[in-house]
Amino acid sequence: MRPFVDRSEELKALKERLTSNNFELIVIYGRRRVGKTRLVLEAVRGLPHVYYLAVEGDNLRHFRETAERVFPEVRYSREDWEGTLHALKGKIIVIDEFPNLIKENPQVLSLFQRAIDIDLSDSGTKMILLGSSVSMMTEKVLSYKSPLYGRRTGSMKLKPMGFFSIKEFFPEASWEELVEVYGMTDGIPFYITQVRLPFWEWLEKELSSPVSFFRDEVDFLLRYEFSEVSTYKRILEAIALGRTTPREIRDFTGLRHSDISPYLRNLIEADLVVREVPVTSKRTSKKGRYYVADNFLAFWFRFIFPNLSRIEDGTFSVEEIRGSYSHYLGWVFEKVARQFLVELNRAEKLPFRFTKAGKWWHKDMEIDLVALNEREKKALFVEVKWKSLSEREARGILKDLEGKGELVGVEGWEKYYGLVAKKVRGKEELGEGGFLVWDLEDFESFI
Repeated sequence: MRPFVDRSEELKALKERLTSNNFELIVIYGRRRVGKTRLVLEAVRGLPHVYYLAVEGDNLRHFRETAERVFPEVRYSREDWEGTLHALKGKIIVIDEFPNLIKENPQVLSLFQRAIDIDLSDSGTKMILLGSSVSMMTEKVLSYKSPLYGRRTGSMKLKPMGFFSIKEFFPEASWEELVEVYGMTDGIPFYITQVRLPFWEWLEKELSSPVSFFRDEVDFLLRYEFSEVSTYKRILEAIALGRTTPREIRDFTGLRHSDISPYLRNLIEADLVVREVPVTSKRTSKKGRYYVADNFLAFWFRFIFPNLSRIEDGTFSVEEIRGSYSHYLGWVFEKVARQFLVELNRAEKLPFRFTKAGKWWHKDMEIDLVALNEREKKALFVEVKWKSLSEREARGILKDLEGKGELVGVEGWEKYYGLVAKKVRGKEELGEGGFLVWDLEDFESFI
């Protein structure tokens, strides 16, 4: 098992709750493979606890058998959920994939509520419920309609790790190779730990392997959320291939606008798709665009899904991915650059502290990143390029950026202009001209 990486804040918060004298009901949820189980097992390491992974049926019996191995006194308790939980009063109870209990018996929510209210709430019991179905955890466990509403003492939505955490997995890798890895794995621990360097050699072997996780991974992921997945796959493919507006998605899929709307809402609720609006617009703006939420899904629908048959019969070459990967990484590198700016902002290494950041677009004009401080009326405009640039090329991009910045609607504000690229020659000269310029070398010095 690889060493536990990152998640230091989440781990510290969990350990504090586990060592308190109070009753704790902690809900942890997030997409499959994001590292929920590993985080909790790290938190309870060295502490007596029951860890149970819920299955599709007969969960009470399986749970009791698991609990008895750790706490033998459970075998003398009443053989129902309330009796079993009473026997575990004061203990640490971890139930993974809690939605499986709900699917088997929806009344389990009320049974847990009763056990907490009558028996556990005045004790030092620690109960942690985990779930990979984001929509079910949100609706059935966290919503005000849930019997458990008001009982939880904490909740955590676990998201993929940031780009810079990948360096801890591959300390010897170059930043360029780390961006390539991130383009496939995002910050999702399971995918990161599958990769071996050199990346392209590993990917070629993985795609030719008869037991590659690429084949069934996305179907498995989607079935955690949806009973029928074909339409969702079609919509995700459209978005991954650059169809980001409702009209473009509709035209690609052949569905009517009214038909795709509920699918898009469900994909957003399941954290598989995000909707963005220009950073200066309200969330209700009709300019919204849709993006696949993580790089693994984008990679899979762009490169794997259209070629599954050829991968199966051995006629697909990884060079076909490699040939267009730099173009694909343009979008990925925007995400990396945004995280880099957030880190610079946190370290107060920018001309001002921004309070919001995002993309901006209007008609055919677009700026990759706009960071704003609305109170101080300051704005930073940044273009992101996954390529090596000469000083002349970089200066031309920055001059164009100055023109686009005048269209954003922040007249009278103090404006700054920046560039993040793979490599920029003449950074110092550009900096002396008042521009902010970074490339992969700055990642190393920053970290």
